[in-house]
Amino acid sequence: MKIPSTEIYPIDTVLVAMYGATAGKASILKMEACTNQAVCAILPNKEYSSVFLKYSIDTLYDHLVGLSSGSARDNLSQTELKKLKLIMPVTKNEQENLVSILSLIDRKIELNRQINQNLEAMAKQLYDYWFVQFDFPNEEGKPYKSSGGEMVWNEKLKREIPIDWEVLSLFDAVSVQYGFPFATEQFTEEETNVPVVRIRDILEGTTSAYSLEKADEKYHLNENDVLVGMDGNFHMNFWHDNIAYLNQRCVRLRAHSDSTISSIQILHSIKPYIKAKEQNAKGSTVGHLSDKDLKGLYLIKPLKTRAFNPRKTLDGLLALVIENKKQILSLTKQRDELLPLLINGQITIE
Repeated sequence: MKIPSTEIYPIDTVLVAMYGATAGKASILKMEACTNQAVCAILPNKEYSSVFLKYSIDTLYDHLVGLSSGSARDNLSQTELKKLKLIMPVTKNEQENLVSILSLIDRKIELNRQINQNLEAMAKQLYDYWFVQFDFPNEEGKPYKSSGGEMVWNEKLKREIPIDWEVLSLFDAVSVQYGFPFATEQFTEEETNVPVVRIRDILEGTTSAYSLEKADEKYHLNENDVLVGMDGNFHMNFWHDNIAYLNQRCVRLRAHSDSTISSIQILHSIKPYIKAKEQNAKGSTVGHLSDKDLKGLYLIKPLKTRAFNPRKTLDGLLALVIENKKQILSLTKQRDELLPLLINGQITIE
């Protein structure tokens, strides 16, 4: 293979991130483009498959991360990439056969992600209709506010809300629990019965560490919990299993079982305030979300009627999102386990 100088690269060029947190990650170019110094473009010789080359580099990700560590910015160099030795089957047809199953898994993962993007967009649209515009279905099935539904001024929110709806402080509206201060020296990569969710894990929905400590059950996470990171970037997401425990400087928000407030409403209600706080903290070294910040937040508690059951509808959408998330994580694990076995020839495909 050759690593060319700056130019417009063709479709199927293999790209490797060289800087920062993504250093060592590989992808394939889907359109003609040029790159800057943060990306290395690799053009395989004609007898090699771009997809196979990309997957081969994936098997070396941990090695590449090791090469980049120690630098202030965790950078890779072209010199290091040129030293890589890859196992490449003799014919292009053999290469394509080997990666066929990996490509199928990746396509399913991408399809699930697209479905979730659509489901999440639908949930956000419903939230805006019902809790921002207040055009939820009235008893006749018509949009409440647009059809003349009675509104009253709420001093806490500084806006009008439907007459029979309540406004509660966040701590009265939902169950709030801060994470447990797990000791760093007790973290282990070995799977124990205490997988720990840290701020970095919230967006991906994975656990990157386990602890040898035992934590009280109040720190245990449940499916549908809303998680918020309280330092740096205030990551927010829904949790998807009943296994992990929450680490310090994270907070868990859980809808009460008998409430009309759903997890989707919780997240979208507080998100603008959390993001504004994050934006205001950009000038400081590290932004911090405090207990005082959370105690200044309020949630609207909607009234359930025969025509309007927001919790049931939004929980149904979230269940689909979480099921897709579980599939994505399971498929990703399968792919990552198969990847080195296929690339190194330990498994063959007829």
